[in-house]
Amino acid sequence: MFRHQGKNRAYSHNLKMASLLSCVAGIVNSVGVLGLHTLTTNVTGHFAFFAEEVTEEHYNRAMVYLIYTFFFLLGSFVSSLIMEWVLKHKPEVSYVIPILLEVVLLVGLSLIDIAVPTALLKYSVFTALVLLFSMGVQNSLVTRVSGAVVRTTHLTGLFTDLGIVLSQLFFYKNRSERLRLFRSITLMLAIIGCFFIGCVAGGFMYFHYQFKTLLLAASFLLFALWYDQLLMSYYVLRRRIKKW
Repeated sequence: MFRHQGKNRAYSHNLKMASLLSCVAGIVNSVGVLGLHTLTTNVTGHFAFFAEEVTEEHYNRAMVYLIYTFFFLLGSFVSSLIMEWVLKHKPEVSYVIPILLEVVLLVGLSLIDIAVPTALLKYSVFTALVLLFSMGVQNSLVTRVSGAVVRTTHLTGLFTDLGIVLSQLFFYKNRSERLRLFRSITLMLAIIGCFFIGCVAGGFMYFHYQFKTLLLAASFLLFALWYDQLLMSYYVLRRRIKKW
């Protein structure tokens, strides 16, 4: 799912990664909107809010939206920086540290909510910054691993791409070309569907568990790491059996 990159990466790898991590992003999205009343998986809307606050001369609040944008960028930068450094030493596990970093951030917020239930709402800006940073980490990781084929934290560009590919079905009649288009459509619909499932699940859970809902998102990330390691162990064992 994560280990294969470049030419070694298959369609199934992207499909699995996209489905699982878009569900994570959906959960975080619901928690951010319901708990903080702000966007925590993308920064597009924050520029509109920034412009609104500037025109109303609320400069302090405008700065908050700029900082939100910066922390998403910072998460992306840190994730890529880590991957670049690890690639030089142990390329097959370059994805592990960014995912674990995201897990630590999500679990950390959940533990704070367990220890001091009102803290995350009281310091809502801090909470939003952590979630934006973690989504920046995830978006950068997914983009690099998939070769910019997959996005999991926002759907705007995805719906644009889906519209383009759907229109191409009217013009590409060759069997191989149509197969390629249908595979792209399936991948995009999987991301959209899983993001939606994550949003709905996160929404229902938030009303019962508040920010502890983020533990579900973290568990999906840990499952992804476990699954990737399990597959790797299976392939290594199969090669050894063949040699015998």
